[in-house]
Amino acid sequence: MDFSARIQDNIASLGHFLPEFVLAGLMIVLMIMDITIKREHTPWLGVVTIIGGILALIAVIAQYNEPAIGIFNNMMAVDRFAVFFKLIFLASMIMVVFLSFSSLELAGRNVGEYFILLVATTLGMFWMASATSLLTIFIAIETVSITSFALATYLKTVKRSSEAGLKYTIYGAFSTGLMLYGFSLLYGLTGTLNVHEIAQSLSANTPNQLTLFVAFLLILGGFGYKIASVPFHFWAPDVYEGSPTPVTAFFSVGPKAAGFALLIRFVTTGLSTSNGDATAWSAIAGVNWQQLLAVVSAATMTLGNLVAISQNNLKRLLAYSSIAHAGYALMGVVLLTPEGINATMFYLVAYYLMNLGAFLVVIVVQELIGSERIQDYRGLGFRAPWVAACMTLFLFSLTGLPVTIGFVGKFYLLAAIIRGNEQFYWLAIVAILNTVISLYYYARIFKAMYLETPAQPVTSKLSVSWAATVLLAVFAIPTFILGLAFGPLLDLATASVKFFSGNL
Repeated sequence: MDFSARIQDNIASLGHFLPEFVLAGLMIVLMIMDITIKREHTPWLGVVTIIGGILALIAVIAQYNEPAIGIFNNMMAVDRFAVFFKLIFLASMIMVVFLSFSSLELAGRNVGEYFILLVATTLGMFWMASATSLLTIFIAIETVSITSFALATYLKTVKRSSEAGLKYTIYGAFSTGLMLYGFSLLYGLTGTLNVHEIAQSLSANTPNQLTLFVAFLLILGGFGYKIASVPFHFWAPDVYEGSPTPVTAFFSVGPKAAGFALLIRFVTTGLSTSNGDATAWSAIAGVNWQQLLAVVSAATMTLGNLVAISQNNLKRLLAYSSIAHAGYALMGVVLLTPEGINATMFYLVAYYLMNLGAFLVVIVVQELIGSERIQDYRGLGFRAPWVAACMTLFLFSLTGLPVTIGFVGKFYLLAAIIRGNEQFYWLAIVAILNTVISLYYYARIFKAMYLETPAQPVTSKLSVSWAATVLLAVFAIPTFILGLAFGPLLDLATASVKFFSGNL
């Protein structure tokens, strides 16, 4: 393609970039407002962020029925797969803004730059879901990482927040270096940056298997860092504990889902061959990345659950729980089947609801009693019945107990493994054993809320604001309803397992 044709393609691509333009425009508006309004009025920027997020949501929905297309000379893609994840990102951003309104950690601060960073991170996640070139993958990951570093250390005067930001930055820089080295090896083997052309080159030639394996191992370091999989998980507990609780909730859902979107697209389009419409794949010979991911999945869920048992701080416990759930979600990617990827996408939505709900409870209880320790949740079932009931539902769903969306998500992951490939049956057994382990430490929280008495006698109930009550219902009701009527969400996930094939 000559230079003029590339320019024309880039200009034509701008029409498919509307949701990203909305977010970029929202950032500019927020910057101007942050400069011009007084400090005590900056919470109003949250309202503007919600409005802008809704406008971007409308723009994304409008793209759902459009045919899959490569934009900017096939460096990015607009397809149903990307749209599905963009909906998750926007829902995460909007709900985290609502959580931020109830956060004592952010109260009284100039939160203008905080909302700007949230939007910037969301924009980077959009790029991660659409990236189809090693160059745009790097730019997208770095955009999300740099803004996430700033969000983690937003409480500048709090020691643990500064520590969280420093650790996040160090681990992020290290994993990026690994990933870039892997990219350089992959480029040396194939001579191209485009993931579709990489797959074609690897299929047509016989690359050095050791070099290809090392390249994937290094690239997995960058992707594994974003989803907090073993052994790239070390940053997660300290960062989750030290960040403002709404930011922790955001990290556990948004960037994690973006990491999965990037990983799924990379392995299905860059390390696999597909049929004409990119809905069925077979791994490229030369590197057994499926077995490697299976081992990472098993190690991630096992370590996350085992270490969570000893945690007494609820945010830290949920951090290790988040690591374990990344291991569960990886099971669907390992299979390299539409059913497996569909199960992973469904599970990420389930995790969004139950995990954000659990963090909302942490925020509410932190506002009521000023503590994140599990032992201070004693008697919460009497002191704040609605809050405790919602937390119980979220814990049931995180465990994977029936009549919750978490149960449906795990059921489809296990069903995809059993029906997909018998060589991964052992992974299903590991997942079931880990579910039993998770039941133990989630039960600790339930026990504290309902079966233990507070250290100090309590004679009155805690007063929960109406806003917190409504927001808890927003998470609790879908967590329960979608555990029974999950068909529409499953159909949406199934219809979204369709990638831009790179042939246009």
